Amino acid sequence: MPKIKNIEYFRVPPRWLFVKITDEEDRFGWGEATLEGHTQAVEGCLDALMQRFVGFEANDIEHLWQSAYRLGFYRGGPVLMSALAGIDIALWDLKARRLQVPIFELLGGAVRKKIRVYAWIGGDRPKDVENAAKERYAQGFRAIKMNATEDVDWLDSPRALETSVERLRTVKALGMDAGLDFHGRLHKPMAKQLAKALEPHHPLFIEEPLLSENPEGIKQLSLHTTIPIALGERLYSRWDAKRFFEDTSIDVLQPDISHCGGISEMRRMASMAEAYDVSLAPHCPLGPIALAASMQIALCTPNFVIQEMGLGIHYNTEAGSHDINNYVQDKSVWDVKDGYVDGLKGVGLGIEVDEQEVRQLAKDSTAWQPKGFSGPDGSIREW
Repeated sequence: MPKIKNIEYFRVPPRWLFVKITDEEDRFGWGEATLEGHTQAVEGCLDALMQRFVGFEANDIEHLWQSAYRLGFYRGGPVLMSALAGIDIALWDLKARRLQVPIFELLGGAVRKKIRVYAWIGGDRPKDVENAAKERYAQGFRAIKMNATEDVDWLDSPRALETSVERLRTVKALGMDAGLDFHGRLHKPMAKQLAKALEPHHPLFIEEPLLSENPEGIKQLSLHTTIPIALGERLYSRWDAKRFFEDTSIDVLQPDISHCGGISEMRRMASMAEAYDVSLAPHCPLGPIALAASMQIALCTPNFVIQEMGLGIHYNTEAGSHDINNYVQDKSVWDVKDGYVDGLKGVGLGIEVDEQEVRQLAKDSTAWQPKGFSGPDGSIREW
């Protein structure tokens, strides 16, 4: 079988990092290694992996994955797993293109024909959610996600939580479902209060009610609310997720395919979740390649429930005019109808990347810088 001839990466606006792998027969595949706010670190890791894997059998995806993960001694973490994700996704795309089938066909075939999706509204400091929700409804969405709060202190005034309930009620009154993203911003004293206040209004889920490095707090919270608890964007492998399955503290797993080692590892995480009666809702406020890869998993995964789409997310609009409709030749693949996107039908990832646009915009693209919040006393708050 042909070997890997070349691995390239492209930093493109608004904040994405694409990977292209070409084999000795000049077949190619695309991946995405975006790690928001840490682009240079992932690029450095890709440089190291490129030295190891040029000349590697392009068809041996699992062997490459295991080699990258296990032979470096130090394992896991967002940087390595994001770089590995970019390579892994590109290799699946390349292999499926060679065989002239969609990736999901190599993973057992489809279990559904269309994919339930949601989009963001409200921004980092959520506001004007009624008009934004109406716009999303007109675009075809029937579910949205929004930040539950602005930045909040470890122990803040209960008044800081009042508008969260109002925003949820506003969106629900329009006939839409709404997930509330706590974003790890709240600490335990405030998260407990907010979950209790939201519960009568039935959010679709609460996401990262506490940071995932506080599993004991998440377990405690899970015993005091009936709202489904979702998290996973800061879990980078099945080993990171294992504790949350075993202590039965989450209901929805949300790994990000660009952070968790790619298609290979997300597939394993999804199967592991199924055994604990946990559903899959891939995190993806990122680019079109990550979204297409996530949708390939969605199409063949029994416990999949809903897919995040970054279309028009505030990170994109704040950075300029580039969105998931950029970098793809057929933008109709993202059309939303009554809350669903049709299953991708093309070979490989199911999209055709506009390589000319990628190369042109990568020439002078700068790395996106992470945001941050500070309280009135100048101390750092969670973003």
